[in-house]
Amino acid sequence: MLVKYLVMTFTTDGGEKASLSVSGIREALTAEDIADAMDVIIAKDAFVVKGGKLKGKYNAQIVTRNVDQIDLA
Repeated sequence: MLVKYLVMTFTTDGGEKASLSVSGIREALTAEDIADAMDVIIAKDAFVVKGGKLKGKYNAQIVTRNVDQIDLA
């Protein structure tokens, strides 16, 4: 089964990078959609990470994984 994730990487006010992964993304995401979502996350201080508050957008990637579930029963 193919699983897609949106991985958004931010810069922090401590000078580090922090990533947030989201699964279950819709197919038609645009760069503008992703940038807007990242702006909202930063503006709302939605997450505080080890490196401090999220301060800027670094990059974003859509990662596709092929996952084979193994039943152990």
